[in-house]
Amino acid sequence: MTAADLFPGYSSHWIDTQAGRIFARSGGSGPPLALLHGFPQNHLMWAKVAPLLAERFTIVAMDLRGYGWSSAPRSEGGEQYTKRAMAADLVTVMGHLGHLRFSLAGHDRGARVGYRLALDHPGRIEKLALLDILPTSEVWRAIEAGDTPPAHWGFLARPEPEPEEEISRQTPDAYFTQLISQWVKGRNLRAFDPRALSAYRDAWRDSSRIHAFCEDYRAGAGADRQADEAALGAGRKIQCPTLILTGDFAFTRGKLSALDVWRSTFAPQADGERIDAGHFIAEENPSDTAHALLRFF
Repeated sequence: MTAADLFPGYSSHWIDTQAGRIFARSGGSGPPLALLHGFPQNHLMWAKVAPLLAERFTIVAMDLRGYGWSSAPRSEGGEQYTKRAMAADLVTVMGHLGHLRFSLAGHDRGARVGYRLALDHPGRIEKLALLDILPTSEVWRAIEAGDTPPAHWGFLARPEPEPEEEISRQTPDAYFTQLISQWVKGRNLRAFDPRALSAYRDAWRDSSRIHAFCEDYRAGAGADRQADEAALGAGRKIQCPTLILTGDFAFTRGKLSALDVWRSTFAPQADGERIDAGHFIAEENPSDTAHALLRFF
């Protein structure tokens, strides 16, 4: 069995954007719901959740630029991997599939794309679910205050080629396996479907993808953070109904709950729910994740 078997009956799309070709799968029926993945994954992270959602929604599960089967443009200083640029890819993909307005659920990096799109283009998003993140500017504030270790955020955002070369020296399998194992509640990889995990490995063994991952985090340290700070300074808020789902992860664990952080920054009316899982809540606890999303959407 292959990765395609994780989305039986879905259509596959390669859609031209400014980043190159973006890959997405679509299936189900009902109002459109976009699903965006996190680092270092691809759309397959939604395979255990999508079947329940597809009973009521038309699902579009997309690979972000630099991830999965989407193009990985060369970049410097994160310029090609800002969440604003990735959000433009999503708008192009959804428009190509006939969806000018849609709901969105994003995990990790995909959630950062989601809230950036909701802030920049509020008319696009019906409802927004953010899985296990804090705003980018808040993460960097906590890192600089010493409340959160810099960990992979600080490492991957270092200037090129330092992290790219260090990952190659360690070997990508060793680096990424050790990294994601720390973020699972059980501290192992058993929560991941072997076919999805194989696809993740294929990507992180590709030097162009490693570069893309680093550029994603360089964008987070630069342009994404600046965009957040500008929005906060202007008092901009997410206008659509927003759900904050959290597991147990160092980067959403702090003096305030994740929900309180979102309410005090971009989403004062947000609702929240905790999922019994580590960071990869859609793969570790797909049933509770899916039902929380169904209740919300």
